[in-house]
Amino acid sequence: MLAAAAAWFVLGIVAAIFPALVFAWAMTGALLAGLALLDLVLIDASGLGAARRVSDSLPVGVWSQVQLRLHNPGRRAVRVAVFDHYPAQSEAEGLPQSMHIAAGGFAELAYRLRPLERGDQTFGQVQVLLDSPLRLWRRSRFLSEPRTVKVYPNFAEMSKYALFATDNRLSQIGIKKHRRRGEGLAFHQLREYRAGDALRQIDWKATSRLKRLISREYQDERDQQVVFLIDCGRRMLAKDGELSHFDHALNAVLLLSYVALRQGDGVGFFAFAGPERFLPPRKGAPAINAVLNSIYDLQPSTHTPDYARAATGLIKRLKKRSLVVLVTNLRDEDNDELLPALHLMRQQHLVVLASLQEVALNQVAEQAVQGFDDALRLAATDIYLEQRRLAHQALKHYGVMLLDVEPAQLPVALVNRYLDIKSSGRL
Repeated sequence: MLAAAAAWFVLGIVAAIFPALVFAWAMTGALLAGLALLDLVLIDASGLGAARRVSDSLPVGVWSQVQLRLHNPGRRAVRVAVFDHYPAQSEAEGLPQSMHIAAGGFAELAYRLRPLERGDQTFGQVQVLLDSPLRLWRRSRFLSEPRTVKVYPNFAEMSKYALFATDNRLSQIGIKKHRRRGEGLAFHQLREYRAGDALRQIDWKATSRLKRLISREYQDERDQQVVFLIDCGRRMLAKDGELSHFDHALNAVLLLSYVALRQGDGVGFFAFAGPERFLPPRKGAPAINAVLNSIYDLQPSTHTPDYARAATGLIKRLKKRSLVVLVTNLRDEDNDELLPALHLMRQQHLVVLASLQEVALNQVAEQAVQGFDDALRLAATDIYLEQRRLAHQALKHYGVMLLDVEPAQLPVALVNRYLDIKSSGRL
């Protein structure tokens, strides 16, 4: 339309110079106006429909596929440009797209979506720009209905664990199998002796009765509890890349919950330093859905963590001895308040403290010094890291089981520590 109008305008300039062309210019304008009006009338988007196919639950930080299906019940083929109004807290690849839809037919397109925040995220309507038959006009239409999906912590690690566990290849994702030792084992079954079985495994009564070597087979004790004490305070707002420390912490909680449930243990959590939320320990495969639905919309606050209050609140809610995993971002100044809270919990429970390192600090320590500002930054970082190391040494001297890892390493590190505790019988 703009090109035709520009051509008619140029023709008008020519007609102003050559008056004999004025009538032709006027007739051309009338013809253009008639064609434009007819082309506008012929746009028929009334029956155009769109449907969106997307999972009801998506993992944060992971690319997922969204499919759109457009249907044209009209008698004429149409050409459209399509844009899906995906959640603002996400990024997408593959939009907008143009397509041709035959009369009475349909067309499909797919694009990739990566949510960047957890919680309830809403898709708006699908917007189409419909070309008129002569392509002089383009009409905008909004199709389909808004839809809300749940964005969970990254359960892709959980799926990966299940896959590698099935193939007995957990070492490929960093999970270490620990040899059983100690007293924390429950009898599972009798079986024939295998090469490598310890002599203490042999059941001599069964061997004498059956006239062949029979061994006892044990399994890690079941029916235990793992409870996460999750710091929702201001330090968990720190980001390394696109995900916050809090998101990494929830990814670790989800993976360890899945592993513990597979081991026959119960799983629960208590969130503090924000709106308090408690999920009593639950057992069985369906419990992972309860964990997911309880933590997916948790968000870190700007509050300072009160460890003493959190410990007191947890002890009031927990009656059975449990493995308590405190997930936080520790500072050296926290020891004065943290040690009494840990002492309170350790009187009844086994406590693991998981502290998240800042990747940026390690990067500064590895960079070459090229000027005075770099030297100051490196010196300040070294002082901070030394204070952090001394604080962790004090906790270990006090008998606290401590994990101090970068956020991305936390899920595997927590699972390995849990399996080590289970195999040693300390719980």
